[in-house]
Amino acid sequence: MIRRKDSDSMGGNLKIDRKIKDGFLLGCIYLSSFFSVILLTGILLYVFVRGFPGISRSFLTTVSSVMQGTVGIAGNLVNTCYLVVMTLMITVPVGIGSAIWLNEYAGRSRWVQVIEFATETLAGIPSIVFGLFGMVFFGTTLGFGYSILTGSLTLSLMILPLITRNTQEALRAVPDSYRSGAIGMGAGKWYMIRTILLPEAMPGIVTGVLLAVGRIIGESAALLFTSGSGYLLPGFGRGILHKIRESGGTLAIQLYLSMSRAEYDVAFGIASVLLCLVLFFHLLTKLIASRMK
Repeated sequence: MIRRKDSDSMGGNLKIDRKIKDGFLLGCIYLSSFFSVILLTGILLYVFVRGFPGISRSFLTTVSSVMQGTVGIAGNLVNTCYLVVMTLMITVPVGIGSAIWLNEYAGRSRWVQVIEFATETLAGIPSIVFGLFGMVFFGTTLGFGYSILTGSLTLSLMILPLITRNTQEALRAVPDSYRSGAIGMGAGKWYMIRTILLPEAMPGIVTGVLLAVGRIIGESAALLFTSGSGYLLPGFGRGILHKIRESGGTLAIQLYLSMSRAEYDVAFGIASVLLCLVLFFHLLTKLIASRMK
């Protein structure tokens, strides 16, 4: 009886200790979450309070000009759109095609493991290194110079691992029963991928693409060495495609330049526009993913 009471008391003490530890860890988790939310909210409020008063119609629709006395970011908005469209045109087909080959055709050979390791390594390389490589290879060796084309090719290398890995994970999330069922009914491999796997994996693929768009919009270090800092609108007489061979500074680059010149009102205005764009694409990601599910 004495031993039984001792064991019961020890078991009760262990339960109390476990509850104390669980409560402490749960409190730390809630505290960390609360701190993260407060920090994010504080940053957003500070930037918006400083930036929204400087945003106007002329700020969004004109370019900066000393002669006309205007301060605007229309050219930077256009350059950002150029970079996003051109980078996605290069990266999305290559990234999705690579993920399909790695996941559905290549198997689990050592060569596939090497490719996946290289992809993960590329995702961790600092953007400034990509900028140096893009400037030397695309800008100097290939002769593209400081241009939107050079920036797009450099950004394509940066976001290719993101799209490839997201597409791979989306394809792996599709149950194997879908594959075996389609093949068992006589469907070919590519027909099964095109009509069953890709539609089922599309929410994850779209999420990866839109996250890549957010990274393109916020990138500045690599573009300083590749696309330059031009802020003029494309000339109507030269055609739209002529713009890709010209220097084009994005919103992030213009934000950096404004801060370096102590133009804090302009910088916070650009920061507010950037945050609105990033928030818009994140909300669009959630909406599209939920609709596709």
